[in-house]
Amino acid sequence: MKLIARLAVTCAAVIAAPLSAQSETFDPVAEVEAQEERTQRIAQQLWDWAELGYLETRSTGLMQEELAGEGFTIKTGIADIPTAFVGEWGSGGPVIAILAEMDALPGINQSASASREQVADKHAGHACGHNLFAAGSITAAIAVKRWLEKTGMPGRVRLYGTPAEEGGSGKVYMTRSGMFKDVDIAIHWHADDENGAAARTSLANRSAKFRFTGVSAHAAGAPERGRSALDGVEAMNMMANMLHEHMPQDARMHYVVTSGGIAPNVVPDFAESFYYVRHPDPDGVDAIWARLEAAAKGAAQGTGTSVEWEVIHGNNPLLVNESLQKVMHAKLTQLGGVQYNAEERAWAAEIQKSLGTAAKPLDDAGKIGAYGKSLGYGSTDVGDVSWATPTVGVSTATWVPGTSAHTWQAVAASGHSIGHKGTQLAAKAMTLMAVELFTNPGLREAAKAEFDAARGPNYTYKSLLGDREPPLDYRK
Repeated sequence: MKLIARLAVTCAAVIAAPLSAQSETFDPVAEVEAQEERTQRIAQQLWDWAELGYLETRSTGLMQEELAGEGFTIKTGIADIPTAFVGEWGSGGPVIAILAEMDALPGINQSASASREQVADKHAGHACGHNLFAAGSITAAIAVKRWLEKTGMPGRVRLYGTPAEEGGSGKVYMTRSGMFKDVDIAIHWHADDENGAAARTSLANRSAKFRFTGVSAHAAGAPERGRSALDGVEAMNMMANMLHEHMPQDARMHYVVTSGGIAPNVVPDFAESFYYVRHPDPDGVDAIWARLEAAAKGAAQGTGTSVEWEVIHGNNPLLVNESLQKVMHAKLTQLGGVQYNAEERAWAAEIQKSLGTAAKPLDDAGKIGAYGKSLGYGSTDVGDVSWATPTVGVSTATWVPGTSAHTWQAVAASGHSIGHKGTQLAAKAMTLMAVELFTNPGLREAAKAEFDAARGPNYTYKSLLGDREPPLDYRK
């Protein structure tokens, strides 16, 4: 009870005084505003390149260049990933990490137009706003560096360049290799259609590519000689779809067929499907996964084919830290939401026409979501980081209210001034949070106490992707 009371007093004091005395001689929010041109330039360049997971060579190069120009020490090739890096500035004191994602999504692209307009010969797009994620995090890291430099406060700010969040689990490999073991607190953010800093967890997940091998034959002249690998994929899919009825309510499973043959008159000797399984608890993922593997084996046996599978990625659920989230919510509330100018409002109104019943009032971009604790149905490799060190996050309205991630509308907004405005807000919130963490040891202690209690005394980290090496070619 004494610990709970102390945590409550600490959080109440922080929320009541959101800006610490040490920051009064240097306005960190103004510093973020002064970097607006840089933020937009980085975000737009990454949006133009739209590089896929583990292939973000130009994106990571630009990010490293910006930090090196500010005096950050850069370490590359982290966790045997060529595009992963860490940039650090400062000495002594606590270590505050800021995460920065950079990868785009395959198979979707869009111009910055408010109507559907694909870009010729572009096969990927930032439909999850990771170009904004990278730009906003770099701006926050630089603003914090300049604050540390100006005030003389001991401490180190680290920017973690984390590749392949979309199905590649870059942060899992970085966590597994011990890259966060000396971090006091980690800060992250994400693009969204609303502003919020609630204590929202995520689903654990695992994915794999299931590869069936059969025997080719002429589909008309000698069908009896063939053993269709596509039959194996389709039989597995049928059983998996039956399994949907018998999964827990909060579980999710989805798939695509990535290879199914080339010509209808040739019995395909190779076919592949790509599956995701999600559940709030890692043990729940394991239980469903065992049944999915059994379905794959049964499909192979029944179709006279063989099957093998490669686990591609796996993420633990996000471990929320309310000591931190309540403070982040206070910082975001202090800053307020995103305000559109007349041109942006007209552009957003056009986007809304394509959203149908999902559209929300445009004024929602200017609001801050209520604080609360909830389950989110997405998954993120930030989850693994959150089990290695106390972690806090924030989301801002970078997309038109009502927009879902992984859509052309999200791509468009991520390359528009609306996305840039939300990015600026996120950078300000993260900067204020970092300043508070450097100047408030009581908050750091409260967060660590909550973190230790949530993990338990006998906690041992377990990756959901096993001991495999990073799948550097999974997007090729």
